[in-house]
Amino acid sequence: MIDLLSESAGLPEDAQTENMWLEVIHKVDEVYSDLIRYESDLEIKNAELEEAQQFISSVIASVSDILVVCDEKGRILQVNPAFQRITGLSESKLLGASLADFLIEEDRAGALQKMAEGVAGEVTECELRFLAAGGASDLMAINCSARFDHTGRRVGAVLTGRPIGELKRAYEALHVAHLELQQAQRKLIEQEKMASLGRLVAGVAHELNNPISFIYGNIHTLDKYRGALAEYLEKSSVKTQDDALRRRYRIDAILADLPSLIDGMMDGAVRISDIVRNLRRLSFSRPAETQRVDLERIARTAANWAARSKKTRAEVSFDCEDGVAVDGHEGQIHQVLVNLIDNAFDATKEVAAPRIGVAIRKANGRAEIIVEDNGRGLPEVVLDKIFEPFFTTKVVGEGTGLGLWISYSIVKEHGGSIVAANRPGGGATFTVQLPINSAPPRDIADERR
Repeated sequence: MIDLLSESAGLPEDAQTENMWLEVIHKVDEVYSDLIRYESDLEIKNAELEEAQQFISSVIASVSDILVVCDEKGRILQVNPAFQRITGLSESKLLGASLADFLIEEDRAGALQKMAEGVAGEVTECELRFLAAGGASDLMAINCSARFDHTGRRVGAVLTGRPIGELKRAYEALHVAHLELQQAQRKLIEQEKMASLGRLVAGVAHELNNPISFIYGNIHTLDKYRGALAEYLEKSSVKTQDDALRRRYRIDAILADLPSLIDGMMDGAVRISDIVRNLRRLSFSRPAETQRVDLERIARTAANWAARSKKTRAEVSFDCEDGVAVDGHEGQIHQVLVNLIDNAFDATKEVAAPRIGVAIRKANGRAEIIVEDNGRGLPEVVLDKIFEPFFTTKVVGEGTGLGLWISYSIVKEHGGSIVAANRPGGGATFTVQLPINSAPPRDIADERR
């Protein structure tokens, strides 16, 4: 202005006034141009800001994870569409409300604590469920972190999260599938063991058949020789000195004892033959032949067999209903009873007054055999495993874990069932049920496929 006045000095007053106004107009034009330029720049910046805001909003809206912004008191300041879909409420109904009002009751206390930790500056993690239109939402994994204003002051918390219920169910299903795979693997290994054992036993049984056939033939021949010698000595003319020799060497006593000895050897050969056939069963090659089996007779024979091989002398009692018989393989049923009674002897070896009971009766149209003892009983944890192959409660060297499994297989072949339980007064009880009516046993190979 001073320059303007100095420049106008020496000019007429009207000219000075005119120059001053021209200069003012010029300055106004410059200011107006600056305003126009500033307005244009502001519009550009505003457009860029709106574009950035739209970009951020579109990104937040596209994110499938939920986003909730709260103040330090837990009031909702902003949400994304994912959270609106979960709650089924519009943004206007959510803003300003307390986040705790949209949580299920049992999760509220934990959520408020995690938010307080998040506001304090710690990034926290938790699992929450929100109230939805149809009840509780799926379980969600939530991350909570502090929110800061432009001055760096903590003014609230930001919660982000995603549903994990489906993932958790998938992991649980995967875990179950893994356990089933492990169980199937164990069964496959056991089956392979049994198949290998079956092939081995089948070979051993085949090799035993040859000497057994020799024993059979020699016993029959020996019986014929005995008869011929007895007849010869009976019919031949004997002198006095020969009578003395006969008395000296007890020829008559030997001849009288030979029939029982031969019968005993024949019975032993028959039993060995049955044992070989039972061993061959492990190869699962063919079904057994059936016949009518008197259960009481078989049970008493089995008890005698088991008692002979044990040092323990237990009192064995029988409570048998008359005339209980089934159609099956006598040697196999005999093997089952020998195994059960033999185990009962083992269970009572540490008992002061060992007792074993065998009961046979008809029950619901089936033959029922009960073998019980007053021994130590069975631990509850093994009751569901006791019929598995190679499982045994005996110490190493006393059992292979095959006896009860073979017994179980035999009973299943005959269309029956076998159950183990503990007696209320102590000891164990094994209950075998077999169909009375004739029914051909199933092949083990078919049973286990």
